[in-house]
Amino acid sequence: MSQFDGENGHPAYVAVDGVVYDLSNIPAWAGGKHHGLTAGKDHAEAILKAPHGKSVLAKLPVVGKLV
Repeated sequence: MSQFDGENGHPAYVAVDGVVYDLSNIPAWAGGKHHGLTAGKDHAEAILKAPHGKSVLAKLPVVGKLV
């Protein structure tokens, strides 16, 4: 996951509950950063604290699952 950090032309991916989402085309995640979070990591805990919660995930492309 760490290579998908959104920096230097890499895609920006995050995992939540074992599902990996592509945030590369989300302007709020430009450069792989968003409100102190960085792409390339599991953000299951952080999404629970976000104002939008998990509802935003349904709008994102799924690119894989963690095993």
